[in-house]
Amino acid sequence: MNAAPADQIRLLDLQAIDSRLDQLAHRRRTLPEHAEIDKAGADHTALKDLVVAAQAQLGDTTREQVKAEQDVEQVRSRAARNQQRMDSGSVTSPRDLENLQHETTSLAKRQGDLEDVVLEVMERLESAETRVTELTARLEHASVVLKEAEGRRDAAFTEIDADVAKVQRDREVVAAAVPADLLKLYVRLREQQGGVGAARLYQRRCEGCRVEFAVSDLNAIKAEPADAVLRCDNCGRILVRTAESGV
Repeated sequence: MNAAPADQIRLLDLQAIDSRLDQLAHRRRTLPEHAEIDKAGADHTALKDLVVAAQAQLGDTTREQVKAEQDVEQVRSRAARNQQRMDSGSVTSPRDLENLQHETTSLAKRQGDLEDVVLEVMERLESAETRVTELTARLEHASVVLKEAEGRRDAAFTEIDADVAKVQRDREVVAAAVPADLLKLYVRLREQQGGVGAARLYQRRCEGCRVEFAVSDLNAIKAEPADAVLRCDNCGRILVRTAESGV
């Protein structure tokens, strides 16, 4: 393949632009905010699950308290009815009166036991309410941390994307000035060679693979016409000669 020396040198300009685009893409992918967002997101999810579990526990404990208080009220009401019957004198049978007194005594003990249950449930309810409050506050803080990290990432994206747009416009101008067949070869080699399709020959060295040429190789390069498109024997990239190549 042959191309004017000026067109070959434009490949170096194009390569520099493409390398800059690669750098911007790498910067976009590796922003520190990505790791911050991942951690903040994981913390937020974990806290959200804890809040849901704490709220469920609070709901269960609340229902348990209602049930315990209802049990106390039932025993209290039964004891009050028994006491009313005894006080009214409607129970005349000594045996029935004795049974009522015995039941009232049992109900009093039962009421005391149930009231102890109510107190224990109330303590657990207070603890559950405190936990929900604390976890909710931590979840709200985690939401703020996540939102701030996302905001910093989005701001960095905006800056990078603006740079990419500008560099892309520069690339279009340079690429339009490169012959189609030379551009096609460059693009193919760039895809095969880790993003570098053209490299400068500088001080006996290919700047693509950093291999230094032997004197015989340099003499062979000197013998090639100025418009010959050369390839590095080591890496296969387009080897561009400039005024600083020494050939």
